[in-house]
Amino acid sequence: MVVRVQIRKGTYYDSVALLQAQRALRELPGVEEAGVVMGTPANLALLVQAGLAAPELGQATADDLVVAVRATSEEAALRALERLDVLLVMRGEVGEEYRPKSVRTAKAMLQGANLALISVPGRFAASVAEEALREGLHVMLFSDNVPLEDEVRLKALASQRGLLLMGPDCGTALLRGVGLGFANGVRRGPCGIVAASGTGLQEVTSLLHRWGVGVSHGIGTGGRDLSERVGGATFQLALGALAQDPQTSVIVLLSKPPSAAGASRILGMAAACEKPVVVNFLGADLQHTPPNVYGAATLEEAALQAARLTGAPLPELSEGTPEARTGEGRRWIRGLYSGGTLCTEAQVVLRASVGGVWSNIPLAPELRLADPLRSVEHTLLDLGSDEFTVGRLHPMLDLEVRGRRILQEAGDPEVGVVLFDVVLGYNAHPDPASELRAVVEAARRMAQDGVAFIASVCGTENDPQGYMRQVETLREAGVIVAPTNARAARLAGRLVEAHAPRRTPPPLVQLRWDGTRRPLPEAPAPVHDLLRRGPRVVNVGLELFAESLREQGVPVVSVDWRPPAGGDVDLLGALRQLGG
Repeated sequence: MVVRVQIRKGTYYDSVALLQAQRALRELPGVEEAGVVMGTPANLALLVQAGLAAPELGQATADDLVVAVRATSEEAALRALERLDVLLVMRGEVGEEYRPKSVRTAKAMLQGANLALISVPGRFAASVAEEALREGLHVMLFSDNVPLEDEVRLKALASQRGLLLMGPDCGTALLRGVGLGFANGVRRGPCGIVAASGTGLQEVTSLLHRWGVGVSHGIGTGGRDLSERVGGATFQLALGALAQDPQTSVIVLLSKPPSAAGASRILGMAAACEKPVVVNFLGADLQHTPPNVYGAATLEEAALQAARLTGAPLPELSEGTPEARTGEGRRWIRGLYSGGTLCTEAQVVLRASVGGVWSNIPLAPELRLADPLRSVEHTLLDLGSDEFTVGRLHPMLDLEVRGRRILQEAGDPEVGVVLFDVVLGYNAHPDPASELRAVVEAARRMAQDGVAFIASVCGTENDPQGYMRQVETLREAGVIVAPTNARAARLAGRLVEAHAPRRTPPPLVQLRWDGTRRPLPEAPAPVHDLLRRGPRVVNVGLELFAESLREQGVPVVSVDWRPPAGGDVDLLGALRQLGG
């Protein structure tokens, strides 16, 4: 077996192009394994784990394209490397539609452009977002790994200009029926949602749709928006906009717990709202709320409350499959999530049966994993967290990291349950259940049926992947599919609670309304106009997002973005200093 590595210094392609090229290389004759990634430390570690170790990897940086091939012969490896340029279809080829080089030019090309969707690498994202805001565009900033100080600065700029900045790390939004990022195909209706949680927004909107209720708008804010530093800048603006939106009659607020002062401020604004408001701060205990505010402990409960407030009949949900069993001595749960909010919700649910759970996004600081690559006892991981996504696609698109981790966890003789989510929607993997089915079948053979595999599917029949088709594919592999993420976690806890020591559960954050009604912010005219007309989009980054919007009938112009200064961070800093 031969391993050959090629490093292309300062070369950039978007992550979808790299994933497609990697898959194509693996199909070539004589190729056993291949990796086509940006040279971040996490990606280099994955190459080594995949049997693609080579001395050259030590020369790679995060701005370099790394191609590694393991083949049956030297000739096969070289042929694969030579084939790469054909597989990486270059932008700007003859016959391809012209793409402008800047946000300003793209805006001029699209009459009525009102929103920039940005998904470039995090270290470059703030400058692109600033350009868009200065051009008068609302921004959905999908990019993660954006410094907190940049978020504070950009949201202050957006506020000055009367614009909506969703993000950074905003994975999902629904504006007047248009799905942005990883949104699901849901009907329009009376429920408006503000979410500092992407998959939280997806779970609630998908459940509402499956229960016959529609959504007016779903406004993502980015997961840090309710932190002390950011102060809820986007969350408060979005709440005010939905309170004034004539298409919205019920409002749902989703987030992890804000600070005590921040929670009281949000609850005070909700109290001033003339519409009923459902609040789910995952990991918090709302002890006192205004009369028009309804607390919910889980995403499932939030969706049920919202459905009830619209007058829709409440669904009957099964608790799961009680006859499921685990092998002797298999006492731990390992959860592998593509959705961070779903991972948090599962931890909240599991408090009742197993107590504390280790995680890279724990409910309490003392339960943070020392090394996310190594699970201990009950462990639930958010594989979409920054440490897993630098330089590679989100796990809703690329299932490789999760597939390897499922095999790793099922191979542990003390693991009794592997728990995971499958998140559907626009721009997500086209058939995640089929890829996971092959992994689960291999893991079941390895574990000799001693492990129970439990999943939930977040999505609808309107999604490109098809909800029931995904559910049935998983069930054919022996996966127990629960109707909601919360019920999947509850079933996992019931299977192991008699076999594993129960850790002390982390305390929930105690939050209460201080009794003060606070005025709702008046949404600026450009925000009202965005909700009334819907988005007309300048896309900067993943072309996959532009294609999805075009399929929804949304006008889009894509920018032919390249890293400034060839991706050289030191040179870029020097140029910024020269430019003032």
